[in-house]
Amino acid sequence: MTTTALPEESPTTERVEGLHGEPTVLTVDDEPSVLSALRRVFRAQGIKTLQATSAADGLVLLKGQRVDLVISDMRMPGMDGAHFLEQVKAHDASIVRILLTGYADMSSTIEAINKGAIHRYIAKPWDDQDLVLVVREALSRRDLERQNAALTQLTQRQNEQLQEANQTLESRVTARTAELQQLNGMLDAAYEDLDNTFVHAVNVFASLLEMRGSRTGHARRVADLSKETARRLRLPDKEVRDVYLAALVHDIGTIGFPDAMLSKPVSAYTADEHQRYRRHTIEGETALMALPQLQGVARIVRQHHERVDGKGFPDGLVGTAIAMGARIVAAASDLDELAHGALGEHHLSVERTHAMLSGGVDTHYDRAVVDTLLQVAIDMAAAAKDDVQIEAHQLRPGMVLARAVLSSKGATLLAAGYVFDERVVKQVTAFASREGVRLTLWVKGDAVAANAGQPAPPVTVPA
Repeated sequence: MTTTALPEESPTTERVEGLHGEPTVLTVDDEPSVLSALRRVFRAQGIKTLQATSAADGLVLLKGQRVDLVISDMRMPGMDGAHFLEQVKAHDASIVRILLTGYADMSSTIEAINKGAIHRYIAKPWDDQDLVLVVREALSRRDLERQNAALTQLTQRQNEQLQEANQTLESRVTARTAELQQLNGMLDAAYEDLDNTFVHAVNVFASLLEMRGSRTGHARRVADLSKETARRLRLPDKEVRDVYLAALVHDIGTIGFPDAMLSKPVSAYTADEHQRYRRHTIEGETALMALPQLQGVARIVRQHHERVDGKGFPDGLVGTAIAMGARIVAAASDLDELAHGALGEHHLSVERTHAMLSGGVDTHYDRAVVDTLLQVAIDMAAAAKDDVQIEAHQLRPGMVLARAVLSSKGATLLAAGYVFDERVVKQVTAFASREGVRLTLWVKGDAVAANAGQPAPPVTVPA
């Protein structure tokens, strides 16, 4: 049986590479001398052995202890090796199965291979070194298979955990995104409300400025003309806003003028008054520079009396060196002043006004600005024909004010374009009822049609 003797070694002198813990081999043979020989071989390799003299005893041992590899003789009474290894496979397919056969019985070996799915078969008598190599290789392979299975299982668990984490993360990201969108919406609404309040404050300030002068509604008309012109010239929204605000306060530098200067046209100014008038753009810029939101506005205010030919004031800027917003406000302001007599002692017709403005192209004014501005003025005049005059009790929420509401002193109380809400409608109707006055307003015709038939909001008149 044993053809080569191996020296006895300590069970710990060598371990099967790659294994976790001490491997266990079950040897099954009906000849005790064979079992004894196998035990000596495996003890020298540090491999624990279990031994059984029959297939039945071997199955009992399998059920009670962990076994890594089974070596079974082929010819045994009761149950041969082929059937025994088949039972081992049924018990635990991961156990390595090796068949020992001392007969040239090919049919039995094939049966063991087919049914027991054996790893190897070894003929008796065996070579100890070959046997050790076969066992070592088989145990290492089994250990690698176990590690691979464990890693596969671990990877699967980790993938499941990762998928779960991804789903959780996606849910959290979705929730956080929704939260941020809601927060951004709230911030946008708050900023819009704040900006509207700021613009409204500038409107109020412009109205207070007009209370000192005689050009009622001038700033408002210039602002409307300038805003629409800037929009049609495709200026960015921020610049359109700056143009609008600058037009409202373009004459803020005149706030310190004496009443005598404010009550007469520029053409009637004395030399000293002209000199003071030419400083008002710088004084207007200075008044606005303190507010960060009005830096662009302040620049337009300073430059709105510049001319494209360089003969304007205060800096004598030429062409595109003048801010586009300033070029727009300059043309819009002169258009309104020509039409309302602020530059001269007489009001001019629409045709004469437009002709004079066109005559200043490439000297006083930017050509593109004038062409666009005059079309805006024509369109606004045409749209105004559809305006409807109504009394206070006919006012409804959603209507749009077509012409500014002025105080007895000429100050703008409500600017053109104001959209009435329920609160203001109640205030206006209550005022008219309380004071016993017939209050009329000009509103956009399309807004009147849209609100036709709607009931008026209840009005509470203070006692």
